[in-house]
Amino acid sequence: MLPTGELVVLRPLEPDDADDFWRWHKDPDVGRWLVADYHESFAQTRARFAERKPNSHSNVVLGVETLAEGKLIGAACLEGATPETARAEVSFYLGEKDYWGRGYGTDAMRTLCRYGFEVMRLHSIALWVVPENEAAVRLYKKVGFREDGRHRDAFRGVGRWHDLLLMSLLEGELT
Repeated sequence: MLPTGELVVLRPLEPDDADDFWRWHKDPDVGRWLVADYHESFAQTRARFAERKPNSHSNVVLGVETLAEGKLIGAACLEGATPETARAEVSFYLGEKDYWGRGYGTDAMRTLCRYGFEVMRLHSIALWVVPENEAAVRLYKKVGFREDGRHRDAFRGVGRWHDLLLMSLLEGELT
């Protein structure tokens, strides 16, 4: 059974999802806080999606799809997990701006963390976020993440460097 929340379902990515990702990554509002990649053509994006490695314990990449319409609106990833450490890092974003600020991000993050704790048997989930990305910081705190530290000038944004906050959530702290 796929991880399902109140508003979203998390599902494996399909090759056809490349179309949405390519469109999202061209939008400066969506890409503002993402790690900048080298530009790739639409054909290169499609080829990359067609050749994706299968999900595994150490790297789970899922699409965020609305429960009601079945529309892909974002992506969520748990990476770097090992059974020995029971830790993983999360990366997450919504690419469809019409769904921003409507609870879909919160539901997706809760669903992903619940999957990490219950299915992957993780003890700790961590993430890095730019403090100026206030909406993301609020979302992470809302689901229970706490600030652990700061990495100074670690993210190159448009025209300047930004600090990164390290935040984590332990098993049992999900709200």
